[in-house]
Amino acid sequence: MKILAMEKEIEGTKPEQFAPHLKAEAAQLWKLVQDGSIRETYFRTDRMEAVLMLECADPVEAQRVLQSLPLVKEGLICFDVIPLKPYTGFARLFENEAQK
Repeated sequence: MKILAMEKEIEGTKPEQFAPHLKAEAAQLWKLVQDGSIRETYFRTDRMEAVLMLECADPVEAQRVLQSLPLVKEGLICFDVIPLKPYTGFARLFENEAQK
């Protein structure tokens, strides 16, 4: 299942709290990419927050994967986890075709 995860900074955190953990964060993220749990990684252009695309069995597994990130463990960030399903709307383009 594809899962979109959008980072949120925990209220009250300060930028200097992040610095000691950023190398470990990148290393863990790389490990998760290599094992196939995380498929895509981005930063938003409007603020410095990550957007991740995961491939997991379900949202519970996705939360477990995200909990392994050092910035989550340190209580600096959390994620909104959004399960996705394929878009089925294209079938509407061919409804009349099937009735002919």
